[in-house]
Amino acid sequence: MDDIYIQKVLDGNQDAFRFLIKKYKDLSYSYAMSIVKDEFIAQEVLQTSFIKAYTKLNTFKKNSKFSTWLYRIVVNEAFKVLNKRKKDFLVYEENTESNEVGIDDMIFKTDVEYQQYYINEALKKLGAKESLALRLFYLEEHTINEITDITGWNKTNIKVLLHRGRNNMKKILTMHDKNNKQTFGEWMN
Repeated sequence: MDDIYIQKVLDGNQDAFRFLIKKYKDLSYSYAMSIVKDEFIAQEVLQTSFIKAYTKLNTFKKNSKFSTWLYRIVVNEAFKVLNKRKKDFLVYEENTESNEVGIDDMIFKTDVEYQQYYINEALKKLGAKESLALRLFYLEEHTINEITDITGWNKTNIKVLLHRGRNNMKKILTMHDKNNKQTFGEWMN
């Protein structure tokens, strides 16, 4: 299906690119957020990435899926922005009171929603590479080979990032678990 719209864009139909944006914007935004940790900057990364993909669409060789090619652009653009900002995003806050959701608010959420919220909050506290690796592997269920294609990292580096990310994530969630007497299941083991 992507090939049809790609060809339409290459033939001069600018509106055909809207289909691709609509299809890939959510995951692209998620990947950008994993890296830059700021929704406004992630939106800028997304806009820049889609513009870059549109203008460079004629260079897409179809050696991989379009989504892989696009996600690679998003990841590269997000890291470029991150490097420009030169900030350390690996911050562990001992006091998470300002980020906690009150018990009254949790009554309306299911356990799954509650866990997803804190998993996403924990991902924000991880380094950009660890956060992206965990999101791609566990949440989006990409294989190591697919992550290699998307990020350009080698397999060994990905495995190290996953291992380190799991350990750091477990520490963050354990700290939350101790503070709130909740359990997040066995998915991190």
